[in-house]
Amino acid sequence: MAFLLRHLLTRSTLNSFRPSRTMSSSAAQRLFQLKIDPLTGNSEWVVIDEQDQGPENPSEPLLATTSYLDMLNDSRRNRAFREAIDKTVTKNCRVLDIGAGTGLLSMMAARAMSSGDSGVSPSAEGMVTACESYLPMVKLMRKVLHLNGMGRKINVINKRSDELNVGVDIPSRADVLVSEILDSELLGEGLIPTLQHAHDKLLVENAKTVPYQAATYGQLVESKFLWKLHDLYNNEVKALDNIYLVPSGQETILSIKQRQYAMHCDAIKEEIKLLSEPFKIFEFDFSKRPDSHEETELHIKTTDNGSVQAVISWWILQLDCEGTIFYSTAPKWISVPFNVNKSQTPFSSARNWCDHWKQCVWFIPGKGIRVSKDEEVHLHAIHTDISISYNLKTQLPRTQIEQHDLLAKDSRLILSPERVAIYGDSEWRLSMLTAIKNNLLGKTPSLCVVADDSIFLTILVAHLMQTSHVISLFPGLRDKGTQYLQTVADANGFSMDRVEVLQNWKTCLTMLDTHQKKVDLLIGEPFYYGNEGKLPWQNLRFCLMNEKERSMLSSVLSEDVVIMPCKGILRACAMSLPDLWNSRRCLKKIEGLDHSIVNATLGACGDLPEAQEGPCLPYFVWQCGEIKELSEILTVMEFDFSKPISPCTGKAKVEFIETGICHGFVLWIDWVMDAESFTVLATGPVHRYWKQGVKLLSKPISVGLHGSERTTEIEASFDPSSGEIIVKHCLL
Repeated sequence: MAFLLRHLLTRSTLNSFRPSRTMSSSAAQRLFQLKIDPLTGNSEWVVIDEQDQGPENPSEPLLATTSYLDMLNDSRRNRAFREAIDKTVTKNCRVLDIGAGTGLLSMMAARAMSSGDSGVSPSAEGMVTACESYLPMVKLMRKVLHLNGMGRKINVINKRSDELNVGVDIPSRADVLVSEILDSELLGEGLIPTLQHAHDKLLVENAKTVPYQAATYGQLVESKFLWKLHDLYNNEVKALDNIYLVPSGQETILSIKQRQYAMHCDAIKEEIKLLSEPFKIFEFDFSKRPDSHEETELHIKTTDNGSVQAVISWWILQLDCEGTIFYSTAPKWISVPFNVNKSQTPFSSARNWCDHWKQCVWFIPGKGIRVSKDEEVHLHAIHTDISISYNLKTQLPRTQIEQHDLLAKDSRLILSPERVAIYGDSEWRLSMLTAIKNNLLGKTPSLCVVADDSIFLTILVAHLMQTSHVISLFPGLRDKGTQYLQTVADANGFSMDRVEVLQNWKTCLTMLDTHQKKVDLLIGEPFYYGNEGKLPWQNLRFCLMNEKERSMLSSVLSEDVVIMPCKGILRACAMSLPDLWNSRRCLKKIEGLDHSIVNATLGACGDLPEAQEGPCLPYFVWQCGEIKELSEILTVMEFDFSKPISPCTGKAKVEFIETGICHGFVLWIDWVMDAESFTVLATGPVHRYWKQGVKLLSKPISVGLHGSERTTEIEASFDPSSGEIIVKHCLL
């Protein structure tokens, strides 16, 4: 069952300066959307028509994987925007809402216009225009407007804002701009180019804006956990396995991308040492045309001894021009905005957990920069039109870094921080090494096939088995994987005449691919490049194939072939997840505006029919705010990779061992690499480099050893043709 993946994985504002996939005509709008098969990774473009009103599959909410629902459940955000719009929008003004989404801000503006006093000098009759480029969201917005009786009060335009023309799409320039096109970094959704075009082409001079302005802040920190997420070179030295994913002198050959990474930093508060007071970095005035590029030099006094290993940043939004309405994404250890007079302006330091806006982390290369208390650190900050970056003056100058990267760009691999941390983890590497040695005790395989994108296993197998031929499929890495292996081969003691990356293979190996040799070792982690954001069981593509493909594969496997992992175990744990559940709960009225019609489409949990319950979604559970395990870890289902995988169902009785409120089940797959010694690579919530699947209950239940004592049963059904697992539960 393929699923639809939007161009933007966070939200579908797709407002300005995004790659266009919308076709316009006088009759209808048409959108091309990428459709990806989670089993094969194959993709195709499909067409969504505005006039297509076909029924949506309730088990596949189209927008469930976006952050719309979480954002709409953010009551602090909603209240701040409503208060600012009520103060700013008045009768007879012309309002433009860019990236309108469900139309919430447009409806707030229309309501304020009908009740406000004249304050903005109008030159035409008051009107609200909602600009939204993502067609499925436009269709949903129209339903929301109709539900609230505002279908005729708001002009909906299915275009990017930079496609709007005054006199064609809107009769005249707008007096007020309301928009919320912000990501965790502030600029990543195209805020600057959107504002530039709006001020140039769509707004009157001295237009009012909601929000009014924003400022970004940062803090220097030391954190071993954050360090492990990016410094593979210094971490893999501890492994002592003679495998060098990052050989000496080639420190940038495998790395993370130099950018800010969104993360819930409150979850690692106890693992962070603060090395400075918070400092302001950039200010952005939304009421004026912003610059695309700006640089600033910050002189920061350190507050403790340590190593600066990261910059944690956040932003503060001022929504009204008077400076009385604010919203902050600061971590909880920051109590109040620094540009706000706490005695004059009420500002709540208590922040509800939400997933749509987090803090950001910028990693300092290597082990970090050693500092002493009261030392002055020079931080150079740069913003472009879509990002913010930093450079400590004691680091290599940015030009040198860019030149170094340019020289290595053909063979350089960019991996996620979590994948870098896994590859630098000594225990994980030792488990892989031990499992291979145990499985091949007394054997010398002639041909080994790495079935996924694991560069580590490719190098490990080539290093350990000096006479074996190794074929890596690298379905995601492809040529990048080949170029990387060629670069690190000498440092790892193997030659590329024994290692090949199979080119242009399709769905299954044949004897032609293996040069008429039988496969003695079929191995994977499993890891698929670009698949990190998916549900854990979508890595089961390692073993999933149809009957014909299985037959073809069997013809190339030796009789005593070793398959690693040999088994996958679907685990589950009942958990209290109040913050996550509240962010995904069914919507009713938001600041007096009914949004109940969007619940099924956005994958909400709550008072919905069983057929419309929200799907399992992937999360780093350790980042999900308040969490608590309420049951033992359960085994729900097992997959034996030595046999064809058929449709199957597994059940497990849940015995609650802790008192609390159960909000759902967390599910993951543990990979059994060696059946004899039971070497297991666990990926549950305590293992922070992997995402888990979360199935939230429609209604939380009280459980525990005392009082409301209950047991429940969890059932999972697996369909190998789609790779999907359907999870249900029932009280016993």
